[in-house]
Amino acid sequence: MPVLEGLNFTLSAGEALVLRGPNGIGKTTLLRTLAGLQAPSAGEILCDRDALAYAGHADGLKLTLTVAENLTFWAKVFGGGTIETALEAFNLGGLRDRAAGGLSAGQKRRLSLARLTVTGREIWILDEPTVSLDAASVQLFAQAIRAHLAAGGAAIMATHIDLGVEGRLLDLAPFKAKLPEIDADDGGFL
Repeated sequence: MPVLEGLNFTLSAGEALVLRGPNGIGKTTLLRTLAGLQAPSAGEILCDRDALAYAGHADGLKLTLTVAENLTFWAKVFGGGTIETALEAFNLGGLRDRAAGGLSAGQKRRLSLARLTVTGREIWILDEPTVSLDAASVQLFAQAIRAHLAAGGAAIMATHIDLGVEGRLLDLAPFKAKLPEIDADDGGFL
């Protein structure tokens, strides 16, 4: 059963698209579909899958590895940038030798987002990226997004807060799929 219908958009280099809508509207489903984690029920997605980096609700960290080891692992997997830039962008330098399992929720989230900078991927797909971040860390994230866009990258993100990042807003409410008519009398309560 479709969650969204009639949705069509393009994304250009240097552009951010911010998805908005109430909980349950289909933001996460759309992002997971764009990232290739689930198949679309209809339509098509036209992009190079190797250009995508996805950051969802789970932090995706190796808890026994240090901050630096986690970033090095992802840099090798994606063949992307150096970890020094990522450590600096997300204020993780002082934590570089700490095991990820010993970090606070906000520190884990910063490390998870720092992984994006070592992927070398042009399109970042972000599902509520600022969860668990304090105000200063939200600003670090916004700076990282602005730098990514300025370098010709793009971002699609679902967020309920204003990040202070220039971008196009896309309200998903008008694209909510219509539920099929159901027979209210199932014979259970006569």
